[in-house]
Amino acid sequence: MILKDKVALVTGGARGIGRAIALALAREGADIVIGDVNKEEAAKSCLEIESLGRKTLALGMDVTDYANVEDAVNKILDKFGKVDILVNNAGITKDNLLLRMNQADWDAVLNVNLKGTFNCIKAVSRPMIKQRTGRIISIASIIGIIGNPGQANYAASKAGIIALTKTAAKELASRNINVNAIAPGFIQTEMTAKLPEDLKNKMKEAIPLDRFGSPDDVAAACLFLASGDSSYITGQTIVVDGGMVMA
Repeated sequence: MILKDKVALVTGGARGIGRAIALALAREGADIVIGDVNKEEAAKSCLEIESLGRKTLALGMDVTDYANVEDAVNKILDKFGKVDILVNNAGITKDNLLLRMNQADWDAVLNVNLKGTFNCIKAVSRPMIKQRTGRIISIASIIGIIGNPGQANYAASKAGIIALTKTAAKELASRNINVNAIAPGFIQTEMTAKLPEDLKNKMKEAIPLDRFGSPDDVAAACLFLASGDSSYITGQTIVVDGGMVMA
């Protein structure tokens, strides 16, 4: 129970990678707050977490709206008195080639993925500074490192998260707040399951470990960064991709 008595906020935690992260943190003793635009789905995930003996809170949360995020953090403080861990997992895609991408799709992805991450980091920073401790983990992507045709908006947002992580790590280090990112590769989720088989086979050929990752693989890295075992690690991006991208 390496996270016993810790309180964690996981955005976009109702399903997929976010849900796996929430469950992994809960199994190690953390009480879990799931913030998601779909509060009903968040509540369902919370029921599963409660079966593990943890306290939970489901919040309808729009990460693009700072006032909404700040209100959510205040609700967490009212119920739990603190927030020890923030996992910025909320994210969307709206893919298209550069010449065909419209302004609305560019803005939507940057607003949720990058601005949303900024809003959440800003909102939890104040209570974490007062506590003089905290862990902030943001889910980036290998696409933010290598780029990808048809994903200019997504790539820019994830690259921005990596840069934001480094800056926040430097600003908050003196208050014992560790800020890191995780860059998943090809992870099996509802989103990737919809891709054509030929595309999935082609991507698998580029993975040295010869398999796609699971949400639990990302959750394991997140658990490490949330725990005391990573106390001397900050400003880093851990790539979880089976060797697909090697610096």
